[in-house]
Parts: sequence; structure tokens; C-alpha cells
Amino acid sequence: MIVFHDMYHNEVNLSFTPDPFSTHPKHVWVICRYEDQWLLTNHSERGLEFPGGKVEIGETPDVAAVREVMEETGAKVSELEYIGQYKVIGKGKTIIKNIYFAEIETLLKKKDYFETKGPVLLKEIPLDTVKSDRRYSFIMKDDVLTQALDYVKKYLKTKKAL
Repeated sequence: MIVFHDMYHNEVNLSFTPDPFSTHPKHVWVICRYEDQWLLTNHSERGLEFPGGKVEIGETPDVAAVREVMEETGAKVSELEYIGQYKVIGKGKTIIKNIYFAEIETLLKKKDYFETKGPVLLKEIPLDTVKSDRRYSFIMKDDVLTQALDYVKKYLKTKKAL
């Protein structure tokens, strides 16, 4: 387990094992890849981030992940892989999120992207400047991003080697 503090001084616990903090997390975060690019969404208030959100009543986290990607980017997930979970211990509440990696099959144009401005494709995530770049959401500004991207890159190398 990796433990650190986010930009708001909340304790964050991150693990790349199955369900270390909850078997029924209430949130999901999906690192997406489409045609050799990272697929993000432009949240109307927070800025650039990977898609994600709340698990609705009666929904599994896996189903929520696929739904959130479609709602926020118009992307159809072809492969979804659970990669980890993190817990943010904040002042007054704790949030637990499943982290997924999604391979995207197609990107559809939509009239409404809910609370976002739609998809954003990037060749690279600028890890050296993302923390100071105001275009990026606070969700992208802690070690969950760097650790999860490292994990995904290793996963992709292993997958290509097979």
C-alpha cells in the first residue's frame, strides 16, 4: 500500500490489490486509452481529468465505470480492467474509488456530455507540469495519477509482449 497526502492535506491510501478498502466503493475513476492517446474529459468546473463518478444504486462499480466513460466522453469501452483502489480520508468524510483502465473501441459525438464539455485526446500527460497547470482538475494533481499511469504502462507492455 502507498500512503501520501493530497494537495488538500488529506491522507490518501492507494493499493493495486483487489478491494483493499471496500467491496462496494461508491466512486470510480477510469484511465482511458483510444488509438494510442489518453482520453480525458473536460469537466465544466474542475478541468481536464480522466472520466469517473459515482456508482448509482443497483449498479456495480464496473458498470458505473463503463457508463461514466460513455456519459462524459461518448466513448464505448471495449476492455475494462480493474487496476486498484484508493481511499481519501478527508475532513468529515472518506471517499473510496475503484481505478480502472479502459481500452476504447469507438468515440461517438454526443449532444450532451452531462457535467463535462466532452472528450479530450492527449498523446502524453505532462506529469512534470500537471500539478501546476490550471487546466487540469485537482483529481489529476496527486500521486494516484503518477502511480496509476505507471501501473497502466507496465500492464500495456506486458499485454503487448503476449
